[in-house]
Amino acid sequence: MAQMIVPDDIRTTQTTLGNRPALHVEPDNGPRAGTILYFHGGGWVFGSPETALSLTGHLVAKTGFGGYSLDYRLAPEHPFPAAIEDTLSAYRALLDSGKDPSTIAFAGDSAGGGLSVTTCLAARDAGLPLPAAIVAFSPGLDATRTGESMDTKEGIDPIFTREVVEHTGAMYRAGADPRQPLLSPAVLADLTGFPPMLIQVGTNEILLDDSTRLAARARAAGVDVILDITADVPHVFQSFAGVLDEADEALDRAALFLSRRIRAGDTAHTSAG
Repeated sequence: MAQMIVPDDIRTTQTTLGNRPALHVEPDNGPRAGTILYFHGGGWVFGSPETALSLTGHLVAKTGFGGYSLDYRLAPEHPFPAAIEDTLSAYRALLDSGKDPSTIAFAGDSAGGGLSVTTCLAARDAGLPLPAAIVAFSPGLDATRTGESMDTKEGIDPIFTREVVEHTGAMYRAGADPRQPLLSPAVLADLTGFPPMLIQVGTNEILLDDSTRLAARARAAGVDVILDITADVPHVFQSFAGVLDEADEALDRAALFLSRRIRAGDTAHTSAG
């Protein structure tokens, strides 16, 4: 991931957000109003803002918004719910700094895509105003591993096997029951009142049904949701920006979604409720 293509027209600075290190990513010519709070992937056990910089950088470059990519605590040293505590704290810090929630979007890939959803659940449960939008790339959303694609895509998925995701998932859970909304939102979360969501996933992923089932739950809860499935691409294919046409096109769609939702601000958020 750290070797992926990063746009030239961004600048990065190290900062802190909610008492955790973070990478502040901005367009070279300065950001317009809007903030992307990004959560990197890595199965909750590895990865960093630097490994996800191609994704964060392209979203920032394409939207013109500023971004913060959070270095949340990782398992097994810091198992569930440490990561969610850190992401929620980062969101609180943005709100406390005076940023309007209608100008903030959550985004993330893989485990971080899962965090974009569970952080929103935690924010709602804490009584905080919700962000304007969520973008999730190949999100991990089901610690019960009950999706049919876990088996039907085994051997087709070039990145993951059931054994791999169960291994990293066990380190993150550290014995916690997977049957709870903050670990398996695709099968257990009440998404009522959620902001508009864009979920992007590939057909060859064992995690495909994490996305399809969350989208169905969102739709049933009256949430504005776009399920964007691309054929024959690997997990978090958007990281291949500049290499795969499908990656560039998917990032263009994600940037358009974010630009419209953050521009619409409170109107879009209210309609989602």
